[in-house]
Amino acid sequence: ELLKVLLDKFPYNVLGLKNVNGKLAMDYLVTNWTGDNKILLHMALQRWMLSRLTSWGATSWMDVMQSKVQGILAEDDKERRSSLWKEACSTFARYE
Repeated sequence: ELLKVLLDKFPYNVLGLKNVNGKLAMDYLVTNWTGDNKILLHMALQRWMLSRLTSWGATSWMDVMQSKVQGILAEDDKERRSSLWKEACSTFARYE
């Protein structure tokens, strides 16, 4: 619940900020895979990527990104999940 409140209160760009190591918060969630992190990642991606595309009325882009998000969440292999994550970030950056 707290994450949901924070995601609603803070601007979406907070999730796009990188730390001193050049990593996003979601980079850590993707590589440290647990059931709880999967839930957190899903909530964050829903707010950061999917909700924004929906608000722009970009339904075809939203469909593409929804598919990428589902692929990330369904992947159990760490390397493959990281690769899918990088691909999703690159695709989203093109849309922005």
